[in-house]
Amino acid sequence: MKKAHDCDVNDDLRPEYDLSQLKGGVRGKYAKRCRQGTNLVLLSPDVARYFPNESAVNTALRSLVSIAKTELRHAH
Repeated sequence: MKKAHDCDVNDDLRPEYDLSQLKGGVRGKYAKRCRQGTNLVLLSPDVARYFPNESAVNTALRSLVSIAKTELRHAH
């Protein structure tokens, strides 16, 4: 059974690419570093309509966290 990451021997690599120059590469070398600072969340279209950019989402979430903290303090 062929694994999803196995290369297709009959790919469409252009002849002008010299594979001998690609030796020594490390697959996923920077993947961990990239993921450390990234937390992507897909918003539903009906919610995304209210948030034009990342700043608007972060502002709304910070407000929600602040409200939740206030409610927790008053509940005890």
